Amino acid sequence: MSNTTLNREIALRIGLAARELPETDAKRLLGVLADAVELPPSAESLSGLTVKAFKAAADGEYADVDAAAIKAALGYLKGETAIGGDPLPDVEPLGEGDMPGSIRVACASNKGEKLDGHFGSCQRFLIYQVSRDELRLVDVRGINDAAADGDKNGYRASLINDCQLLFVASIGGPAAAKVVRAGVHPIKKPDMGEARVELAALQARIGPQAPPWLAKVMGQAPEERIRFEQDAEEATA
Repeated sequence: MSNTTLNREIALRIGLAARELPETDAKRLLGVLADAVELPPSAESLSGLTVKAFKAAADGEYADVDAAAIKAALGYLKGETAIGGDPLPDVEPLGEGDMPGSIRVACASNKGEKLDGHFGSCQRFLIYQVSRDELRLVDVRGINDAAADGDKNGYRASLINDCQLLFVASIGGPAAAKVVRAGVHPIKKPDMGEARVELAALQARIGPQAPPWLAKVMGQAPEERIRFEQDAEEATA
C-alpha cells in the first residue's frame, strides 16, 4: 500500500467517497479498494465497480450500510458525481424572541441542503428553527474532527447540544448515547433526501395535538430519551 501512487483527482474522489460511508476515512476505503480493483486505482478500473463487488471486497464491513450510501460513494469513485458538489444554503437570521413555540433541529448533511449524512462521517450539521408555521435555516456548522481530542462522538454531539432533535441517515448505539447525553433526541432517516421535506413533515406535527414522541422531546429529561429507535418508527409512521 505504501507504494501506491494516486493521481490528484482519484485521491480527491476517494476522500469524498469515504465521507459518504459511516466511520470511514480515505485510508480505510483505499484498503477496501485494494481488494476490489488493481492498485493504484484508476478512472478506468473504478468505472466498472459495482455495489456487489464493493461489498464483497469489504468482507462484511458495510453489510448494514444503506445501499443509497454505498451508491453515493460509488458515484464519486466512478466519476458520476461532480467533485464540486452542491453550494451551501444561505442562513436566515433569528432574532431574540422570534418563532415562539419552536424547536431546534440538526440535520446531518454532506451536500447542499440534503439530509444525507451519517453521524460519524457527515461534513456538517444544518441547524433549523422549526415551528408550526415557519421554518428557518439558522446555522451551518462545519465539522473538524481534528478538534475532537480523542472523542469524536462527544465532539460532534457538542456541536448540536442546543438542539432538541437530530435527523441523521444512520447512527450507532455508542454515538446515539453521546447525543442523548447532550440533551438531543436522535432520529434515523435512512431514506435520506431533502432536509426541508422531512422538516415540513415535522412541522405538521407541532402543536397541541403533537404525538407522544414529539411531546416528550419538547419537555422530557435527556436521560429518558434513549429509546430513539422506537420513537423514530413513530416519527416516520
